[in-house]
Amino acid sequence: MICSLNINVAHREGKSYLKDAYVTQPFRIVPVGQYRRDKGAYLMIMSSSPGLLDGDDHRIQITIDPGAKLQLQTQAYQRLFHMKGKSVQKTEVTLGEGAVFSFVPHPIVPQNSSHFLSHNIIHMQKNCHLILSDIVTCGRKLSGEVFEYNHFQNLTQCYVDGRLILKDNVLLQPDKMPIQDIGILEGFTHQGTFIYLNTAGKAVGDWIEKFHQQYEHLTDIEFGISALQQDGFMIRILGYGAEQLFTIFQEIQQELWDAELLI
Repeated sequence: MICSLNINVAHREGKSYLKDAYVTQPFRIVPVGQYRRDKGAYLMIMSSSPGLLDGDDHRIQITIDPGAKLQLQTQAYQRLFHMKGKSVQKTEVTLGEGAVFSFVPHPIVPQNSSHFLSHNIIHMQKNCHLILSDIVTCGRKLSGEVFEYNHFQNLTQCYVDGRLILKDNVLLQPDKMPIQDIGILEGFTHQGTFIYLNTAGKAVGDWIEKFHQQYEHLTDIEFGISALQQDGFMIRILGYGAEQLFTIFQEIQQELWDAELLI
């Protein structure tokens, strides 16, 4: 089933607001945190479906006008159900000059025989800030279902003034690769990716050092932070629990969002 979600966030008199929205079943978009002091728009994607089913085709378009700020949220974990074919999701985000977009969704739970292809395309102009993450689990771990999905892929491409400056491709195929070996998950069951990118010329060296020190003492995870060619960084983290990784990403998101460079 083709499912569409199109939203436009604008900026007026110092405040960001939902200017326009178009959704089809099972999507809904609702505002949250309307009284935040930072004047940003806080929206939540809601769905009447329990997850992605075989043949689902999600098409999401987000336009953020110049000067507007949007923090997008999800309501719950995204479940990928048993499939004979596949499900796909394409998300395209366009940021006007001086815009801010942050999206730290709940973890994805791929169930037995699921096949999922996700493609994120981000277009940025000058003085923009982008926060984007994803977490994929091994499946229904507490039910004994571990790495029984067929295919998971999340491709992210970021463009600045039409030029590709970042491409990240997470591809996991448990039945075709030694997923627990060195260089892949190395015995862990959950993987997360966090991207911060700005086109405002803001250096990120202090942020990289801060987050290294903030999380290096945590047990049961391994992580690394890489500086990007553009002003930004990427965090790759491995762990055993979705909630732990999600909490870490939410904390990082909030620190960046609250920082002077974003408000």
